[in-house]
Amino acid sequence: MSLLDLALALAQSNLFSGNNIWIVVLIVLGLILLVIIFVVGQFINLYIQALFSGASVGMLELIGMKLRKVDLRTVVYSRIRAVKAGLPISTNQLETHYLAGGRVPQVVSALIAAKGARIPLEWGPACAIDLAGRDILDAVQTSVNPKVIDCPSSSGPRQTIDAVAQDGIQLKAKARVTVRTNLDRLVGGATEETIIARVGEGIVTTIGSAISHKAVLENPDQISKTVMAKGLDAGTAFQILSIDIADIDVGENIGAQLQQAQAEADKKRFQAEAEKRRALAMALEQENKAKIEENKALVVLAEAEIPKAIAGAFNSGHLGIMDYYRLRNVQADTQMRASIAGAGNASLGDRGPIS
Repeated sequence: MSLLDLALALAQSNLFSGNNIWIVVLIVLGLILLVIIFVVGQFINLYIQALFSGASVGMLELIGMKLRKVDLRTVVYSRIRAVKAGLPISTNQLETHYLAGGRVPQVVSALIAAKGARIPLEWGPACAIDLAGRDILDAVQTSVNPKVIDCPSSSGPRQTIDAVAQDGIQLKAKARVTVRTNLDRLVGGATEETIIARVGEGIVTTIGSAISHKAVLENPDQISKTVMAKGLDAGTAFQILSIDIADIDVGENIGAQLQQAQAEADKKRFQAEAEKRRALAMALEQENKAKIEENKALVVLAEAEIPKAIAGAFNSGHLGIMDYYRLRNVQADTQMRASIAGAGNASLGDRGPIS
């Protein structure tokens, strides 16, 4: 039942006559007071805490934040902490950052830590860093207490940084990089992965430029000095304080392996060239055999002309019968000698007498 309904009910009950009107007024005032107590009771605890902490927050501000669905405890407690630490942060600033999706308690904690460590950090940049997704409290703590980054990362696929000196010997190195957060470059600055990559690149370059792996093993601090001189923290969110070589071991003889692979490749190349020459020789041999057979055929054709020449000589009278018999005797003698020598069909007599 609303207050209006209650008032109408009281009017119809004739209570407004005489002294009864004061009773009605007291009842209405009591109901209004109960409503006010109910509404104010939700904020009175936080209001009193803020008031006695010296970080007063107006009742209307509390009601407005409640209507805007802001977490009252987060804002009020952060306001109390800021005031106690001597930070001039207003309730409106805290509420604005909360509505923007920021982590108000962490930002306030970071500002308190920065002030205690005498690190210049303002509310605006701190909120920007927080809204950018960076852990502002961890950044401030890292500025106060530098942290160590393993290079390569212990969670990465490789456990060492491998490089080869000019004498062909592989070295496996591990480094530890001590860094401090640079708050001025935290927004837009590169992360730890970039530091690890740059340090790894510097180690590989330094080892690769060494004439002998023994020189690197004798003075591993030379790697740190060379890498530090490159200014690897440029454009990152960190300041490199030191680079220390934690471990360095001798790996494989990469130079010998490369020479062996090169020798094997040369061997295969020479074998291919020899096979090519053998194939060319075999082809030339076959060509020569074909030429021999061709020449034999020409010889056979030439020998076939002999009987024709003999017949022509008979017809022309240049060859007599006795000359012919002497020719046959020579052929028979030649055939006999070839048979004795085992020449087989290599002579003219193998083909029998010429008729």
